[in-house]
Amino acid sequence: MAKQETGLQRRKRRVRYNLKQRANGKLRLSVVRSNKQIYAQVIDDNQGVTLVAASTLDKEVKSKIKGSASNIKAAEAVGQLIAERAKKAKVSEVVFDRGGVIYHGRVKALAEAARSAGMKF
Repeated sequence: MAKQETGLQRRKRRVRYNLKQRANGKLRLSVVRSNKQIYAQVIDDNQGVTLVAASTLDKEVKSKIKGSASNIKAAEAVGQLIAERAKKAKVSEVVFDRGGVIYHGRVKALAEAARSAGMKF
């Protein structure tokens, strides 16, 4: 018997399918949110490689947030860091992949921080 998908897995598959339809060869900014951490990476799906990554586990972010890594300030710090690293890798335009999670709270804060730091999506 096949294993059933959860709602999150279905949404993630649906979001990723729609992104690939609209991407036109652009890179993908993927965000993964857990209860304690938030991770972001810029992925080249054509070559199957991650170009840059940032998370609340990075030393640069830990020194900025002073406390809980599961709040909006931490997500904003990760958004700033991923944008800075993307600039160094000469990446300016991406497609935002929220990964089946609602665009709200920490995910929205990360996206807006990355936009304000110069990324376009």
